[in-house]
Amino acid sequence: MTQKEKSAEMVRKNIRAIRCSLCNSPMKVVDFKSLICSNNHSFDFAKQGYVNMMIRSTNSHYDKKLFAARQKIIMESNLYALLHQKIAEVINKRIPPSNDEIRIFDAGCGEGSHLKRILDECKNEAMTGIGLDISKEGIRMAARHYRQSIWLVGDLANSPLANQSCQVIMNILSPANYTDFKRILVSDGLIVKIVPGPHYLKELRDACFDDTDKLVYKNDKTVSLFKEHFHLVDMIHVSYTTRLSQLELLYLVQMSPIAWNSKKEQLHQFINQAFSDITVDLDILVGVKKQTKGDGA
Repeated sequence: MTQKEKSAEMVRKNIRAIRCSLCNSPMKVVDFKSLICSNNHSFDFAKQGYVNMMIRSTNSHYDKKLFAARQKIIMESNLYALLHQKIAEVINKRIPPSNDEIRIFDAGCGEGSHLKRILDECKNEAMTGIGLDISKEGIRMAARHYRQSIWLVGDLANSPLANQSCQVIMNILSPANYTDFKRILVSDGLIVKIVPGPHYLKELRDACFDDTDKLVYKNDKTVSLFKEHFHLVDMIHVSYTTRLSQLELLYLVQMSPIAWNSKKEQLHQFINQAFSDITVDLDILVGVKKQTKGDGA
């Protein structure tokens, strides 16, 4: 089977999790090459195995170079290794092993490396990853490198995930759509959101900004909004430093929007270090659905 056909078969096995992004109708896989809904709207599998389910044009600032650098950092350095371990521990603790299907939806997955690393850490063959991102470039890269998950180009404002189709939703350093997340999550499902702490990548931000007021993240509003929509059952603070090589520092700059508006001489000085200790400072918000009337919609 070609990769396109293998991906189509994986989607076929999880077809209840997919809905049409045009009319929200159920879908089916036809001839191992297309997703077609009951109203005959059709979305084709690309040769890499992903499906583009976007219904509007978008302009993303995230390009191939950024995603390639992000993949290098996530897969080949230890910058996020402890984070991945902690997330996997949370998922395994609250979603015990079973013979039932377990779908983990990475909302805003980029090039898919976080999802890949976390699934590897979970070591649960019942788990199927579904990655969604608005960037076609990111999803194309994910499908090319990580062939054991389902990859969709789509919009969180109009997600192609069906009602109550996923047991876990991950939202890692990415915008959220909590109304849609509640729709997608099963009644006893789990949401794991990662938000930056006050010292996240502080060494890079020190190099990029002269104004110290721009150096501090504040999570209060993010946490408060999360708690409006989900019952916060745990909040895990993860803080550590990892030493990156000169090449890894270059990848860090290339993958980070922090550096977009920085002066070249500042970035040049940062990149030309032989190595640097980089701070990872993140909060893992762990939530479940609030049991109220109307949460099933």
